[in-house]
Amino acid sequence: MLQHLLETGLRQIMNRVVRPTLHPAVPVSVQRKLISQAYRSSVPPRDCRFQSDTLAGIPVIRSSFGQVTRGAVLYLHGGGYIIGSAATHRGITGHLAKASGCMVVAPDYRLAPEHPFPAALDDAEAVWLALIDEGFAPGQIAIAGDSAGGGLAVALAMRLRDSDQPLPSSLTVFSPWTDLTQEALYSPECEPVLQAQWTAKAAKLYAGHESLRNPLLSPVFGNFEGLPPILIQAGSQEILLNDAERLADAARKAGVPTQLEVFNSLWHVFQIHSGQLERATTAVKAAGDHIRAHQAD
Repeated sequence: MLQHLLETGLRQIMNRVVRPTLHPAVPVSVQRKLISQAYRSSVPPRDCRFQSDTLAGIPVIRSSFGQVTRGAVLYLHGGGYIIGSAATHRGITGHLAKASGCMVVAPDYRLAPEHPFPAALDDAEAVWLALIDEGFAPGQIAIAGDSAGGGLAVALAMRLRDSDQPLPSSLTVFSPWTDLTQEALYSPECEPVLQAQWTAKAAKLYAGHESLRNPLLSPVFGNFEGLPPILIQAGSQEILLNDAERLADAARKAGVPTQLEVFNSLWHVFQIHSGQLERATTAVKAAGDHIRAHQAD
């Protein structure tokens, strides 16, 4: 009963506070400030440790919990490529560090419109290479991300494969944005977080002059052969549900071990409420299990 009431309350907060902020009429600079405040409700586990650092000239936040017994997770935050930061996502990276036993490294990759494609992808690749230079074997590094960061995680794996670089041990994506053309958006009865007008504007700001069908922008149009195992999680109350399902279908057709988990009556990147909402905590635990199952010792 209490969890049901909490779900209802959080859904209302998303709908009344976050969704109006994510409107194309609101300047990006204002959105960045307001969303950074909204993410204060995403609380990391007690005793989680955070360290600010720089890798390949890119600011990062390292999250760890207890004794780090595994490798690393390169975590790419969401925000439509125009908002969000490593700091806003300390809650989710902290819980993922606890669930996986890994050090979670979240870069502050460059954002559009100041830095359009491929800036975010270049920065993600640079941090990946820096982690290897730091001593992590590729098989000890997983890549994860939410929303735009989920699409960026898949795009990074595709770029690494196409350039004959070693691949991560696995991919974990929460509510991934994988089709910036928005040709097949889902129409849920309730969408507490996203507005299609906002994501369309964000797509244009990030893509610049590049085609939205470029697989490094919209991975659903890409080649999935040879990619590592993928865990995909999404809520039934989000316009990106089809993005998650189409990603799963494309990966499976290419022979990639793929698991899709859809959580009924939950919203876009509900995992940020891990530690408060039981189903969010369960989802992040499953993500940690997936990461551990595929990492090299």
